[in-house]
Amino acid sequence: MHQPSELAGARIAIVMMSAIGDAVHALPVVNSLRATVPGVHITWFIQPGPHALVANHPAVDEFIVFDRKKGWGAFQEIRRATRGKRYDLVIALQVYLKAGLVTALLRSPRKLGFDKERARDANWLFTTEQIPARGQRHVQDQYFEFLEYLGVPPLLEWKLGPTDAERARYADALPPSDKPTVAMVVGTSKPGKEWPAERYAALVDRLEGEMGVRTVLVGGRSARELAAAAAIKATAKHPPLDLLEWDLRKLVYLLDTVDVLVSPDTGPLHIGVALGTPTVSLMGYTNPKRVGPYHRFGELMVDAYGDPGEDYPISAEYRPGRMERITPEEVARKVALALERYPRMRPTGQSSP
Repeated sequence: MHQPSELAGARIAIVMMSAIGDAVHALPVVNSLRATVPGVHITWFIQPGPHALVANHPAVDEFIVFDRKKGWGAFQEIRRATRGKRYDLVIALQVYLKAGLVTALLRSPRKLGFDKERARDANWLFTTEQIPARGQRHVQDQYFEFLEYLGVPPLLEWKLGPTDAERARYADALPPSDKPTVAMVVGTSKPGKEWPAERYAALVDRLEGEMGVRTVLVGGRSARELAAAAAIKATAKHPPLDLLEWDLRKLVYLLDTVDVLVSPDTGPLHIGVALGTPTVSLMGYTNPKRVGPYHRFGELMVDAYGDPGEDYPISAEYRPGRMERITPEEVARKVALALERYPRMRPTGQSSP
């Protein structure tokens, strides 16, 4: 077992370039290193999307942005940005080929990555050390394995909430209301993860018409999100407030402000959980034991991934067609439970897993 004192004053590089949810899971890793390792200097290699979420995070000394849209030129930019730099340790949290190539470009005597079984795209070839093989676990637990290997006590701490300046900047984003506000995420990176727009419309009418709740749509402005929002607003008798836009820090502010979040497996779900916003997660396409809400709001999850009574294993297997099993009535019951159990309350932002 390594000791944190061995890393004192170390220059550590974190390679976690995408996506939004994975960046959220990486935050407890950088916060744990910052809290435990004296004099540590942390550089995070990241793509523009998640960088917009964490750009000013207090635990990170330097961000180096990898813009994959530039193709091979992005790797040349990494080479130029790291010329003359040497890291004492590289922590390779991502297992895609592009991340492996970035890891290979960095000068360091120690490059720590996943074991061969979990290192897709032969990423173990780009590292000098691998954490022990332990099979599939929740993504957050897998990241904590790196800290365990290094002897660093893990802190379940994100420090992702809006700053005072952001609260002032975005104060007008959500009009005040005496009704509880439920935010809904309507799009993801994979169509299979998404809940049908007509189900959202039915949920909106149930929440607005029967429960006296205000509903808002949040997320980005991809083509699928815009189409889903248009369908929901056209179908619902009580059209929700449309707050879709690309500003991730405004999204953080909104998710920190609302009473409840309803979301499929996508970045905003994990942002909401990190902020302590009661989150109703809609899980069907991806395995909630691997990528569901971590250590919070499990009782609010709608699990359509498994069959009734099935004790399914933790895996990265996709199960298409399961999201359609989720009914508006089920989700409305979970929202009612969230409002009853968490009335404008937030869990603490720090604990030990």
